[in-house]
Amino acid sequence: MEQSIEGNNKQGWRVYLEKKVLIMLALGFSSGLPILLVFGTLSFWLREAEVSRTDIGFFSWVALAYGFKWIWSPLIDRFPIPIFSHLFGRRRGWMLFSQILIILSLCGMAISNPQVDLVQLAIFAVIVAFASASQDIVIDAYRIELATERLQAALAAAYMTGYRLAMIMAGAGALAFAAWFGSDTGYDVTGWKAAYFIMAGFMLVGIVTALCINEPNIDSSAIDNTEREYRQQLRNKGMGARQARLAAWFYTAALMPFKDFFSRYGRNALLILALIGCYRISDVVMGVMANAFYVDMGFSKTEVASVSKIYGVIMTLVGAGLGGVLVSKWGTLRILALGAILAACTNLLFMLFTYIGNSLPMLTIVISADNLSAGIATAAFITYMSSLTNVAFSATQYALFSSIMLLFPKFIAGFSGVYVDTFGYNTFFFTTALIGLPVLLLIYLVAIKSENRGDVSESLSS
Repeated sequence: MEQSIEGNNKQGWRVYLEKKVLIMLALGFSSGLPILLVFGTLSFWLREAEVSRTDIGFFSWVALAYGFKWIWSPLIDRFPIPIFSHLFGRRRGWMLFSQILIILSLCGMAISNPQVDLVQLAIFAVIVAFASASQDIVIDAYRIELATERLQAALAAAYMTGYRLAMIMAGAGALAFAAWFGSDTGYDVTGWKAAYFIMAGFMLVGIVTALCINEPNIDSSAIDNTEREYRQQLRNKGMGARQARLAAWFYTAALMPFKDFFSRYGRNALLILALIGCYRISDVVMGVMANAFYVDMGFSKTEVASVSKIYGVIMTLVGAGLGGVLVSKWGTLRILALGAILAACTNLLFMLFTYIGNSLPMLTIVISADNLSAGIATAAFITYMSSLTNVAFSATQYALFSSIMLLFPKFIAGFSGVYVDTFGYNTFFFTTALIGLPVLLLIYLVAIKSENRGDVSESLSS
C-alpha cells in the first residue's frame, strides 16, 4: 500500500491518461445519468407541474432502490443472465441488460404527464431506479476488478468525474432541453417529454462502452470449489441434488461476502458500516429540495441550466480530479473528513441564499461550491469503500456498502418536503448542515480503531 501511494504521487495527473481510467470515465457517465432523472430533475418537473412539496419529498423514495440493491447483488455477482452473458460475458451482459432497461423506462417516463399520469410516471421511475441500481452494482464490480490498488484512486476519480458530468447533463442539460422544446418560465409537458427522450439517447454512451471493453479475468476457482464442497456436504446429509445446488449457491453468493467482511474487520465492521451509512446524509437530504428551492426562488430553467453547465462542469472536473490526487497524497480518511466539512459548509451557503433572495451570482456560488465539495468527498468515499472489498465478492460487498450509503439518507430525505413546509428553507438547510457533523467523529473513531488493529492500509489512510 505504501508503495502504491508513492507511485501515485510520482505519476500525478498522468495517471488519468491510462486506458482503464478513460473506460471508467465513460462508465461513470452511464452510471450517473439516471439518478437525477428520478431525483433532482424529477423534483423540478414535479414542482413545475404544481405537485406539492410534501408529495415531491415522498416521491424521492423512488430512489430507495439504490439503498436496497444489496438484496439482488448476489444474483448479479454470481448468476449469468441468459443470452446476454452468453454473448458478452457475465459483467458485460448484466451491464448491457440494465442499460437497455434504463433506456426503455426513461422513454416510459417521457410519455407520462405528472398532472394526469402521476402513478404511471412513478412506475416507470421505479423501474429506472431499479435498473440503474443494477447497473451500478456491475460497474462498481467491474471497476474494482479492472485494476490493482495502485489505480483505484484514479479509477474512482475518473468514475466520479464521469458520474458528475452525467448528473450535470441530467440536471442542467435536461432543464435546458425542457426549456428549448417547451417553456422556460411555465409548465409545458412537451419540453419535459423531449428532455427525457434525449436523456434516454445519452445512455448510448454506456452501451457503446460496454460493447467495446473486455470482460475482466477473475479467478473464481476458490469460490467455485467452496460451492462444490458445500454442495457435496449437503448431499451427504441427504439433501436432494437440486436443493443442495441452490443452497450451496446461496451460501457462496449471499452469505460468504458478509461473512468475509465481518471476519476481516471484526467488531470494527459495525463502526465502518455506521460511517458509510451516515457519510452522505447532509448532501442527500439537502439535494431533494435543491431544485424545488430554485423554482420557489423564481429562477427559470435556463438560468439554472446555464450556471450548472458552465460552473458545475468546471468545478466537477476540479473536485473529482483534486479528490483523487488528495487521496493519493494524504490518505483516504483525511480527505473523507475534508469532504464532510465542505458538504456542511455548502449547505450553510444555501441557508445564506434564502436571506439574499433571487441572485444569479449567489446561484453561481452555491452550485460551484456544491459540485466542488461533492467531487472531493465522493472521490475519497468511493476509494474508501473499494478498499474494504474482497475482489472475490466485489459486486455483493460494494453493493452492500453503497446501499448502506444511501438507505438511511434517502429515507430521511423523504420527509424533507414536510420539514420545509413546516419550518421553511432556511431552517431546513441549517439542519442539513448540522446532521452532517457527527460524521467527523465516526471518521476519527474508524482511524483510531484501524491503527489499534495495525491495519497497514487503514493506518496510511488515517
